Amino acid sequence: MRRERLAMLIAIPIGVASTVLNGSTMARAAERLPNVVILYADDFGYGDLACQNPDTKIPTPHLDRLAAAGTRFTDAHSSSGVCTPSRYALLHGRAHWRKFHGIVNAFDPPILDADRLTLAELLRGRGYTTAAIGKWHLGWDWEAIRRPGAEPRVEKGNRVFAPGDFDWSRPIPGGPLDHGFDSYFGDDVPNFPPYAWFENDRLPVEPSADLHNTAQTAEGNWECRAGPAVAGWDFTAVMPRLTARAVEWIESRSVDQPFFLYFPFTSPHAPIVPAAGFVGRSAAGGYGDFVVQTDAAVGAVLDALERKGFGADTIVIFSSDNGPERYAYERVRRFGHRSMGPLRGLKRDLWEGGHRVPLVVRWPGRVPAGRVEEGLVSQMDLFATLAGIVGAEIPPGSAEDSLDQAACLFGTGPSRRTTLVHNTAPGKYALREGDWVFIDAPTGGISQVPDWYVEQRGDRPHGQPGELYNLGDDLPQRHNRYADQPRRVDDLRQRLHAIVGPRLTPGAD
Repeated sequence: MRRERLAMLIAIPIGVASTVLNGSTMARAAERLPNVVILYADDFGYGDLACQNPDTKIPTPHLDRLAAAGTRFTDAHSSSGVCTPSRYALLHGRAHWRKFHGIVNAFDPPILDADRLTLAELLRGRGYTTAAIGKWHLGWDWEAIRRPGAEPRVEKGNRVFAPGDFDWSRPIPGGPLDHGFDSYFGDDVPNFPPYAWFENDRLPVEPSADLHNTAQTAEGNWECRAGPAVAGWDFTAVMPRLTARAVEWIESRSVDQPFFLYFPFTSPHAPIVPAAGFVGRSAAGGYGDFVVQTDAAVGAVLDALERKGFGADTIVIFSSDNGPERYAYERVRRFGHRSMGPLRGLKRDLWEGGHRVPLVVRWPGRVPAGRVEEGLVSQMDLFATLAGIVGAEIPPGSAEDSLDQAACLFGTGPSRRTTLVHNTAPGKYALREGDWVFIDAPTGGISQVPDWYVEQRGDRPHGQPGELYNLGDDLPQRHNRYADQPRRVDDLRQRLHAIVGPRLTPGAD
């Protein structure tokens, strides 16, 4: 099916931005293509951005500075409530549920599509130097380096390989270099083996230890799966090393060639291990301190851009892959900090707290400074929006779910007021239409909610087969309107079925 037809199935515009930039903007873009930096936090909640939460217990001065110099979007969404699908959707401009729902587990194969452009490939086609630094979590072709006969054991339901099961001297296909990035440095996934640094498509230091670490963390559980590790692997050193590497990469750039840096953080995802210099820097425990460290990483990147004179010519985008982890409930009780802000739900949930995420965009002189935009946007829209800015053509079959939001970004027109599908698990979908969100399941919750929190909110079983909320006057999703809006429910259900089709049945994918 052609891209145009797929776009019609996903969204019927009520007043979307034009895909053509105004002449003056295009003229400026033609002078020099802007650099693009995407800072992608991990499990960073809507309420963890201090300027978005008046009751915050966590200072985020660098992100606040970024927001003051750019536009902050308050109705922005990742594609999913978990890690891998959101990353797939961001880089492909395509809804993850068209292909899969869950995360790429340790030693799973690549999930990105060879026949669809990634954002990196799109920008590289316009002459950009591209780099990914940080958490990949989109799979590698591990079979290419797996030794003949090597079989994993099963431990706590997970496949566990030994260090000797792989030939670590060989390149590992299927990673960032095969999807448009000129270089990669990172640790793949902070709580999955192998616990080692990746340099492009290789591991410079061979994993020789079999990690079974159950060390204490600053908050929550360890959450690291057993498997191969470099001897002496230091989890607290990961974010500092990634940040230093990102700064070094920026400082090595030249004004002669535009660049794209995709910097997906490993923080504040578990294991929650703030470096020593950040311990005690918040009033929200270890997680709060890890958020402070995340904010400092943003500051280091912004400072590097300024030192090199790139600040005015760089589009800086900050967001998160999904809502905060389940430890956020206890954080409310212990510290009075709401990582989900006013939203209901957390990571994994169909409720807003699972996928409504911080989004800040800065481009001096182009994107209005100090502006708060309440219109609906998706991370998938970054693909088409950036394509329009740099004058890149999106070929049929790529980025079919991405809408050019240039007019909204530049403050010259409205945002998408169109359908947007939310999904985290097979058979569980929600449909957003204007202020209304329809959840085609008895509950939008997937993560377990503690009884004390249910009592605090005053939630009671509604007895309906689905949920319907008007977010315009009920952002916390307290009042299920399913029973008193039957015609709206039927309409939204039909729209959802027309878009998603047989995927509504669990296991149909």
